[in-house]
Amino acid sequence: MISIPTAVEACIKKRPFLEDALVEGLINLSALARQLKPEIEKMVDREVNDSAVIMALNRLVPRLEVVTAKKAKCVVENVGDLTVKSNLADYTFRNTSSLHKCQANLLDQINEMKNIFCTFSQGIYETTLVVSEALTDLVDEIFKGETLVSKNSNLSLITVKLPMDNALCPGVYYYLFKELAWENINIVEVISTTNEFTIVVSDEDIHRAFAILMSAKQNGIRLGVYQTEVAVR
Repeated sequence: MISIPTAVEACIKKRPFLEDALVEGLINLSALARQLKPEIEKMVDREVNDSAVIMALNRLVPRLEVVTAKKAKCVVENVGDLTVKSNLADYTFRNTSSLHKCQANLLDQINEMKNIFCTFSQGIYETTLVVSEALTDLVDEIFKGETLVSKNSNLSLITVKLPMDNALCPGVYYYLFKELAWENINIVEVISTTNEFTIVVSDEDIHRAFAILMSAKQNGIRLGVYQTEVAVR
């Protein structure tokens, strides 16, 4: 049987946004305790009162603040250069035995082109292609025999460079993506390599997304001692 504080912490850790709101002091602890109580009672296998849950929350918040501040500091120190590219289109195709030939054909034809963006991201059942809009006619022609799942245009991307040891800092993606989620930025695609990641967003969101990530890079993540406000709305 686990203790009430352990159960409360487990409940909070399953809800990252709730954890952040607690750290920022945005949550009414009494109301939260009432909401969590049925789940906690199931975990501890007995009835609990609101005051016990509130006490556990009060004791948990200072620890969350310390942990969050350390993680945020790690994220801020790991954020490298930001690169923006616009005028992009996004295709997703079903994986087939002929899809690789289409990819090879496209790469062969654009090999000598300058200032062209093209990247593939293959999943188990489908493959996504992000290209410069100048290539859309060529992509439409080469992949016309493939099953198109979706196509989006008027897109832009931001690539974030990370140092070699970023894998040692947990939560790098989470803290930056959370900043975008707080500001209601929809991420169309995510492209990741070992030392960089790229987010694809709509053209109308690119300026806000860049401002948010740049603010996080320069001034720190909004949490704990790194609290900041995004200047661009």
